[in-house]
Amino acid sequence: MKISAAAYVLPNLLTTCNLFWGFYAIIKSLQGEFQTATYAIFLAAVFDVLDGRVAKMTKTHSSFGIQLDSLCDLVSFGVAPSFLIFQYSLQRMDRIGWIACFIYLACGTLRLARFNVGSYQGKSSNDFTGLPIPMAALILASYVIFIADLQSSGEAPLPFLRQLVVFATAPLTINYCCLALTLVLSLAMVSNVAYRSHKSLSIKAIKPFKLLVLAIILLGIIAYRPAVWAFVIGVCYGLSGLVEWLCGWKKLAADDDLFPHAGDENGD
Repeated sequence: MKISAAAYVLPNLLTTCNLFWGFYAIIKSLQGEFQTATYAIFLAAVFDVLDGRVAKMTKTHSSFGIQLDSLCDLVSFGVAPSFLIFQYSLQRMDRIGWIACFIYLACGTLRLARFNVGSYQGKSSNDFTGLPIPMAALILASYVIFIADLQSSGEAPLPFLRQLVVFATAPLTINYCCLALTLVLSLAMVSNVAYRSHKSLSIKAIKPFKLLVLAIILLGIIAYRPAVWAFVIGVCYGLSGLVEWLCGWKKLAADDDLFPHAGDENGD
């Protein structure tokens, strides 16, 4: 039985929703509504996951959908976070700030291009080569709401915690943290470090009831301080690939053969 042509519209429509929220995040960043821009990037990530799931469920994968997804990802997770972090902090660092944002955008573009070439060459794997651009964007975005949470949380109960919060929310600290995060995430995206994907997770050994209890506990913990936990979880994932490599649990991915060899073309 042939799949209706209308079935192909649904995943591509969800991908377009990803683009909409990325564009909306740019607009809100320019208007100085940084928390709203952050939530828009999170919504873009939700639709980025949904379009792939729906395409898989309906068996409506297409070359058009793959290209559209990458272009939308570049806007939502490349351009939008660059605008967000520049307007939020890095514009105060003048030339260094916008250059750092450009490096992030360029590295994100290279990351997407490398992923697309690998997909066309049939190099599918349960691991990602380099930090995925959506996760890099979510780490940058979650830092913004993390700082907002610290600024609005009131006085900490212990003196050393109060001093730590004052230091973390100082404008100079925020500027240098944003700069460091932007550059480190840029390098992580184009690195050969292997990052685990959801495909490598196995929960079959966990009993359904225990899995439900664990999910409820985790939901309760995250709901207590969602902004804090979003940033902590993002940073932990960002460090996971490096930690696994340093501990010898994962090897660096082989260099991708992205370009034809000039020597081969000339017959050398």
